Amino acid sequence: MNFKETCINKLKNKINDEITSKQIRVIDEHGKQIGILNIEDALKKAKDLDMDLVEIQPKTTPPVVKIMDYGKFKFSVNKKKANIKKKQKEIKIKEMKFRPNTGNNDYLIKLKSIKNFLDEGNKVKITICFKGREIIHKKNGLDLMKKICDDLEAISKIESLPKFEGKNIIAIISSKRQ
Repeated sequence: MNFKETCINKLKNKINDEITSKQIRVIDEHGKQIGILNIEDALKKAKDLDMDLVEIQPKTTPPVVKIMDYGKFKFSVNKKKANIKKKQKEIKIKEMKFRPNTGNNDYLIKLKSIKNFLDEGNKVKITICFKGREIIHKKNGLDLMKKICDDLEAISKIESLPKFEGKNIIAIISSKRQ
């Protein structure tokens, strides 16, 4: 792990007067090792360059410090974190509800919506809801779920197999392109 990765993980490094060790190993702003110096000499050298003295490895003997502009470094690290966060795509779970006796046209419209959700990179929770005495005909619901999964087989994969939860049959599918 290099210096920047260490500092990205923890931006709580000791700087300048916070460093308590008497002897420290100093690295200059270009990455060259200067050697082991007294803390006063290292602070003077950093002040002459109008930079900060940053402790990067406190657990070694003597601790390793680097001369750098800490404010600029902290800004660039935060900017990199923001860019990484910006590039991440948030996956949402969309839900589509069916009834065991859903008509063909409604079925096709809902299927088209599911395809759009999958194209956007979202996961889809398919729910078949039973009301009242419809629960007696569980086979109709299971057949409908099988038909939905078969129609979407080319563009999706099943993440959670169909299962009963109360009076509902639930399955979760996601896009194959993820």
